Amino acid sequence: MRILVLGGTSFVGRAIVDDALRRGHEVTLFNRGRTARGLFPRAGLLLGDREEGDHTALAEGSWDTVVDVSGFVPRHVRQAHEVLGDRVGRYLFVSSNAVYAPGAGPGADESAPLHVPEWDTEEVGRETYGPLKVACEQELGSRYGERATMVRPGMLAGPHDNVNQFTYWVRRAARGGKVVLPADPGQPVQLLDVRDLARLVVLLAEDDRGGVFNAMGPAEPLTLMEMLRTCARAAGSEVEPVLVPPETIKARFPLVRPDPVWEQTFQRDFGRAREAGLPSTPLATTAADVLAWDRQSGEPPLGVGPSEQVERTLLSYVQGA
Repeated sequence: MRILVLGGTSFVGRAIVDDALRRGHEVTLFNRGRTARGLFPRAGLLLGDREEGDHTALAEGSWDTVVDVSGFVPRHVRQAHEVLGDRVGRYLFVSSNAVYAPGAGPGADESAPLHVPEWDTEEVGRETYGPLKVACEQELGSRYGERATMVRPGMLAGPHDNVNQFTYWVRRAARGGKVVLPADPGQPVQLLDVRDLARLVVLLAEDDRGGVFNAMGPAEPLTLMEMLRTCARAAGSEVEPVLVPPETIKARFPLVRPDPVWEQTFQRDFGRAREAGLPSTPLATTAADVLAWDRQSGEPPLGVGPSEQVERTLLSYVQGA
């Protein structure tokens, strides 16, 4: 199968390209060539810039499937269609769990209400990311119809993560000792190994399957406390969780959703994706692989979570209260 990947060298795209190549597909990347340019020597590379509207390199060629991992505003999807047209068989768009509007209860599936689409700005931020993805989906559906596939992943984890929500807890659990947990320890968490997402995307392409798919994990329900202890076991360390009421601190902890509305983002139904072949890597395996990758990378700054000093201050405050 000939697969065109719009993007392809960062976290999600990297995993998809790797899976597609291992399954013997012919892969072509379209990106700016600035990130890990020599990462996939077996894949073709077409240089262009979606942000600048430069699609010249896509003027020729045809593909069975285009996988879009770099579309964030509807213009990206519209311009891709204008240049590719019917030279692609299926258009598979990697969307986001953020498309859903608050309010649907636990277990909501792909039919849950969406945000109102955002058409008037290209400023991608906390409040606009989900509505912009909704607009992207609508743009895609109107142009490709039954040849459109939307995958809506939730929180992802794995090596080469560039968001580091899960990496924070893996690294923190590996240090062991008392760990601040500013939330209900029973708070639900959904985490999907990015390699499982990649396998789902490639399977959908191989099966030429349309529709919308929530991509979540793990297979069994998971709580915040279980996640922390699994990370500790993967690292061979021991942790002592110290529960802190979330309203008493201002530090932002990854994956903590004290608001019940936001907790719903960790309780989506993903049965449709499982039926389509979505695998479920054990969380312990993901944690061990993330730990090994993080250490091999030299444990660079994560950009998320409180610093060690802030956590020590919180622990001192709690113990002295």
